[in-house]
Amino acid sequence: MSKASRTEPLSPASHVADSHDLIRVQGARVNNLRDVSIEIPKRRLTVFTGVSGSGKSSLVFGTIAADSQRLINETYSAFVQGFMPTLARPEVDVLEGLTTAIIVDQERMGADARSTVGTATDANAMLRIVFSRLGQPHIGSPNAFAFNVPSVRASGAITVERGGGKTVKQTFNRTGGMCPRCEGRGAVSDIDLSQLYDDSKSIAEGAFTIPGWKSDSWWTVRTYAESGFLDPNKPIRQFTKKELHDFLYREPTKVKVEGVNLTYEGLIPRVQKSFLAKEREAMQPHIRAFVDRAVTFAVCPECGGTRLSEAARSSKIKGINIAEACAMQISDLAVWVRGLEEPSVAPLLVTLGRTLDSFVEIGLGYLSLDRQSGTLSGGEAQRVKMIRHLGSSLTDTTYVFDEPTVGLHPHDIQRMNSLLLRLRDKGNTVLVVEHKPETIAIADHVVDLGPGAGTAGGTVCFEGTVEGLRASDTLTGRHLDDRATLKETVRKPTGTLEIRGATAHNLRDVDVDIPLGVLVVVTGVAGSGKSSLVYGSIPTGAGVVSIDQGAIRGSRRSNPATYTGLLDPIRKAFAKVNGVKPALFSANSEGACPNCNGAGVIYTDLAMMAGVSTICEECEGKRFQASVLDYHLGGRDISEVLAMSVTEAAEFFGTGEARTPAAQAILDRLADVGLGYLSLGQPLPTLSGGERQRLKLATHMAEKGGTYVLDEPTTGLHLADVEQLLGLLDRLVDSGKSVIVIEHHQAVMAHADWIVDLGPGAGHDGGRIVFEGTPADLVAARSTLTGEHLAAYVGA
Repeated sequence: MSKASRTEPLSPASHVADSHDLIRVQGARVNNLRDVSIEIPKRRLTVFTGVSGSGKSSLVFGTIAADSQRLINETYSAFVQGFMPTLARPEVDVLEGLTTAIIVDQERMGADARSTVGTATDANAMLRIVFSRLGQPHIGSPNAFAFNVPSVRASGAITVERGGGKTVKQTFNRTGGMCPRCEGRGAVSDIDLSQLYDDSKSIAEGAFTIPGWKSDSWWTVRTYAESGFLDPNKPIRQFTKKELHDFLYREPTKVKVEGVNLTYEGLIPRVQKSFLAKEREAMQPHIRAFVDRAVTFAVCPECGGTRLSEAARSSKIKGINIAEACAMQISDLAVWVRGLEEPSVAPLLVTLGRTLDSFVEIGLGYLSLDRQSGTLSGGEAQRVKMIRHLGSSLTDTTYVFDEPTVGLHPHDIQRMNSLLLRLRDKGNTVLVVEHKPETIAIADHVVDLGPGAGTAGGTVCFEGTVEGLRASDTLTGRHLDDRATLKETVRKPTGTLEIRGATAHNLRDVDVDIPLGVLVVVTGVAGSGKSSLVYGSIPTGAGVVSIDQGAIRGSRRSNPATYTGLLDPIRKAFAKVNGVKPALFSANSEGACPNCNGAGVIYTDLAMMAGVSTICEECEGKRFQASVLDYHLGGRDISEVLAMSVTEAAEFFGTGEARTPAAQAILDRLADVGLGYLSLGQPLPTLSGGERQRLKLATHMAEKGGTYVLDEPTTGLHLADVEQLLGLLDRLVDSGKSVIVIEHHQAVMAHADWIVDLGPGAGHDGGRIVFEGTPADLVAARSTLTGEHLAAYVGA
């Protein structure tokens, strides 16, 4: 293994401080890393490659960046540390030469309705100050333009305890910009009562049709039936006017039921608090389905969806109010801001203009400041987080990026590369986890991890230059120059899906026929309208299985077996053979070790210091009671089964006493998407981004649907894995499915039967179909940006 070397040898006259030009890692054992020792050059661009699950994120994020952040947090007082996340020291022998790490990851931004691109980047805060200074008529401070701040008025007597103490009358006013009707959300909800209860039944007969509201539960029968406000044995449709009002709208009232004090509340406010306080994306699937049925969301009639009060909308600069400014495409807003020449706020306008220009420079000029941050893709969220670092004067820091090219068209990758190089050239260390050959090519130093994934990975296979990687015999080196070829013949469609007059977001009255029964790739630059066309125009429901990039939610207790539903047939098989209850074979239920409650570890909270987790002595980390481990299936106990890899488990449940067809079917799907190395009991938070998306794909493959819609399935996939994904897509199509893929990867485009290309640009410069036809026709025409890049890729 070659070691990273300094660009210049130290001369005798060199200062000793200049010798610290390497980040040294020795004996890293985080997740699947196997005693990794490595030296990374500072003030250089280092790219980490390797198959999904090989240990890249464990080394870069879980070891180097995590320890840098931990050490910085420890410089604050104990009081301040109490408010910060507590980070344990990574499992590593030596970490030297660390600098301050700034992490720019792909975690989705908050899905709260009040979080927008403007609020997430401080652009809104600056714009509010501009309007509070220059807006006519003048309506108040910056708060008067904030849709998250309600107006408050109060008056009363207060006692000032000074001298003899005296009572004075005080009034308090705060002018906020929040629309009082929708409370700054831009939408109002209406509830369909027929989805909450069956009015032909009484409450005692189980009238409620709300998920989890059983007729014998505490909240329904006890509080409604025994409150005294209504007759529980009378069908709801026969309620008197007063009973119906009390049933649906009564304010919270204390009632005593069987000697217990309870709070009675009308059904509508209770449903609003229980179900509508959460964002839709954060709900469990069955709750989300109920909310979709029961609740209709409409644009707020008072503010027109702007979230702002009438006063905030009345104040204007050059005929534009703040709602109109936030709704502008950011590239247009930047031009408008530059046109404001007002010496009194000149420094603010310069900073705001620079922030907006950064959006354009990073390829996000097509967004608007009022775009909800929860609707951004992973790649867009990551680039929004980069905004605040582009103009930073900091040097000698470490920037850590997780696949910064995700969601970028080949045309935009060059721009991202130049930004990474610019950060490096300012004297920063740039660490990038990446699969795209275009970004690997600009690296000063490459670290290739592998050779495989999971337990087959975790070692450094190569360390050196890009040319050295190309010449090496590693998996990445062999596949670096891979190029997919155009198909000689394409499949014939079995039908068409007609889309007429699509106008979602930036689409301009688009008409398109999407062929069915073939592999269709929808492409175009970021922001051209691909997702709007596919998700906003293709009717969801029967027959359409949509697999987006939304995060998988799950705690350390969740694992591939629980997420995919695999644990159910396994538990039943164990229960049947041993003549006991299935619940015994769940570490989250009756079979849990009583000492650690099925977690496998004991957590000790040390307040502002990192909590300590130790393996449970009673179950030795197996998570189950000792008596449960006495039950066997095919000679294995439940903890041994959960420790198996998908490949081992498929063999185990395929034959003999342990043969379980239901488990076998799920395991085959996991193997199909390239997760054969994953262990069944591995906690979900330890999976890489690519692994999580493929886990989601394997789960959805079980759904009965004729059309699959996939959003950038190559995200997080190594060059070698893309080939396997293409094989999977082929198998889906050959089995009679229609597959529609939103994708930028040229290998997927080349493999398609039909391409729909949107553009020509992003935002209001996009939203049109610029090409539809076969990949060969697109390459031959070279009439679009995609056509040019695909032609260069296939060497045409």
